[in-house]
Amino acid sequence: MAYTKNHTIDATLKKAIDYICNPDKTDDTLLIHSYGCSPETADMEFEWTREKSTSPTPHLARHLIQSFSPGETTPEQAHEIGKRLADEVLGGRFEYVLTTHIDKGHIHNHIIFNDVSFVDYKHSHVNRRWNNQTRRISDNLCKEYGLSVIPPNENKGKSYIEYSAARKGTSWKVQLKADIDKAISRSTDFEDFLLRMEIADYEIKRGKYISFRAKGKERFTRGKTEPFPKK
Repeated sequence: MAYTKNHTIDATLKKAIDYICNPDKTDDTLLIHSYGCSPETADMEFEWTREKSTSPTPHLARHLIQSFSPGETTPEQAHEIGKRLADEVLGGRFEYVLTTHIDKGHIHNHIIFNDVSFVDYKHSHVNRRWNNQTRRISDNLCKEYGLSVIPPNENKGKSYIEYSAARKGTSWKVQLKADIDKAISRSTDFEDFLLRMEIADYEIKRGKYISFRAKGKERFTRGKTEPFPKK
């Protein structure tokens, strides 16, 4: 079965693309695919397209993540499913970079696509209906490839992290701490840390303290971000 989730990218687009194209995560770049752009210059090509838009968007791009259950698919199959998902959802109207990560316990696809179409220069309309449609397309592809599908109510309002934690009886706050520790260990600076937390599907609130909210949760939870100070 596969989970889908997405968020906007409003800064550090190049860092986000570089992150998903990491050779250590993509079988030495074998699991990288792009449409309408080159992975190496996608951030600039996205910008050229956005500059032609008559209705400016605050978003540089959007990031769609498709996660598969451990052991249920192969990297090659997941990559093929990701291509078909991106092509069907985006309809050939938006530049995108797709990568398949195999460095964690579960295989997952990252799809970063321009928020402005390079066909008509209109921005995307990602809303609840779009999210539901994307989930249905992903489910249909999973069925076609003989993969299991998440029961509708079981996935409602849950991210992959929350769902896995619930099945294992683990508190999502424990998972938050683990994700913070992992992001810190892999980050070069504070902004890189925040980017990694966004990619892990946390909403971030800056104030006196840095707080995080997992998708589906009502409240933000303060997280310790040492050795990075709050900025």
